[in-house]
Amino acid sequence: MGNVKIKLFANVREKAGISQAEYNAETVIDLLSILVTDYPAVKDLIFENGQQEIRGYINIFVNGNNIHHLERTETRLSDGDEVAIFPPVSGG
Repeated sequence: MGNVKIKLFANVREKAGISQAEYNAETVIDLLSILVTDYPAVKDLIFENGQQEIRGYINIFVNGNNIHHLERTETRLSDGDEVAIFPPVSGG
């Protein structure tokens, strides 16, 4: 378990009212559970139907690596890791 920095972007940041925070968490799912407990407004943006399944359009990176290329939500976190949450972003 480590002290992990989480960075929020776009509408996730807007709903939470913060751009980053630090938590102690063992895995990505642990970190997300803590985040949605502290900031319930982001739960429906991140999870499908209030469950522990991440919405398909949410991208989560640990130290720049997409969790889909790691162990998904069971990706283990270490002290000093940085987790970034990106919802879909569009523009023109």
